[in-house]
Amino acid sequence: MKTFNNNNVIKKQFSLVFVKFAVCFLLLGLAYRLFLSNFEQFSQIEVNDIALVSDNTLPPQITVNEPPVAGDLSDKVVNQTLQNGTCDLFIGNWVRDPSGPVYTNTTCNTIEFHQNCMKNGRPDTEYLYWRWNPRDCELPRFNPKKFLNLMRNKSFTFIGDSIMRNHVQSLLCILSQEEQGDEVYHDKQYKSRRWYFPIHDFNLSVIWSPFLAKATVFEDDNGVSTDITKLHLDKLDDVWTQQFDSFDYVVIAGGKWYLKSTIYYENDTIVGCHYCPGKNITQVGFEYAYRKALNITMKFITSSKNKAYTFFRTTTPDHFENGEWNTEGYCNRTGPFKEGEVDIGYVDEVMRTIELEEFERASEFGLNIKLFDTTLLSLMRPDGHPGVYRQYQPFAKENKNKKVQNDCLHWCLPGPIDSWNHIMLEMLSH
Repeated sequence: MKTFNNNNVIKKQFSLVFVKFAVCFLLLGLAYRLFLSNFEQFSQIEVNDIALVSDNTLPPQITVNEPPVAGDLSDKVVNQTLQNGTCDLFIGNWVRDPSGPVYTNTTCNTIEFHQNCMKNGRPDTEYLYWRWNPRDCELPRFNPKKFLNLMRNKSFTFIGDSIMRNHVQSLLCILSQEEQGDEVYHDKQYKSRRWYFPIHDFNLSVIWSPFLAKATVFEDDNGVSTDITKLHLDKLDDVWTQQFDSFDYVVIAGGKWYLKSTIYYENDTIVGCHYCPGKNITQVGFEYAYRKALNITMKFITSSKNKAYTFFRTTTPDHFENGEWNTEGYCNRTGPFKEGEVDIGYVDEVMRTIELEEFERASEFGLNIKLFDTTLLSLMRPDGHPGVYRQYQPFAKENKNKKVQNDCLHWCLPGPIDSWNHIMLEMLSH
């Protein structure tokens, strides 16, 4: 009897332990299920957060009544950047920088006259004390020693129009704080030039090719035309293609020359024109020509045996207000816009969209091509142009009877364009 009772006690104790174990197991299972559910919710929040960042980086809306341009390619480029886990250097704001520029017109002697705003008498200096600040990371100041060491025994070539010259002069001024480049070549008009840095065996060049394609231009240095430009959309400009095999690094871009009156040729036959009144030629618009020229440019670069590291720069917006350069337009703002405060113009939006689409096609075949998308950050700097100070002391007594012309496209040196070099070095460093 005693033995029977003991067995019952043991059985009851065993049953109690089993029940406790089962309850614990159920509780653990429930906790695990709740954890998975919360984890999925957190994952969804993270994905939505990335989507919000993407939405904020859309280009500004067009403010005129022309047909809208598809802008989904900008999103694609930004999304790729975010997915790669790196910062988009071209999205952000301009922030105050009390340290100011690394050079002035007195410490750099290569500033072109029309961009030497300080020497020409621009009275305000506020535009000098801003730096570009990407939204999600820090952008180091340009280190000329680091750049020159990267470029040792190399060549760096800028191909395009006068904005390229503007960019090269900025780079020359920054590098001069470490080593002065010696000019060893220039063409008759000083539009194509080359500098040599002997300590680092480095060649820096700018090649004048405003269309990138083969063109016959009837225009003097003051922009006065005697005949309409002739542009071959199926032939590139030999001035840069014949030298391409010797290039190590390249910056290349189209530009505003495509807005000029031009007759277009393919297979040496007229196929249309852009703004050619009085000519019995079909108007096809600059968009057609711009896409054609960029397409053959990209194909040439990606198919070349020389895999030069290539920056493809997007269009540079101007800031003319109440007119254009030849209709008394001006730019007299003294501070930058913030992100979202200014809308990109219709023409610049069209050009940038074409550029992004052609870059996207080319990047599928050429990993050596990098997008240098300076359009939107430059759009925020209406204060950085020479304006009337493209000429010396425009309001002096001796100039009172002269017509004052504004330059709201090029950049003062020093000025906002210096930031392009900061970004360029950061891209080269990674």
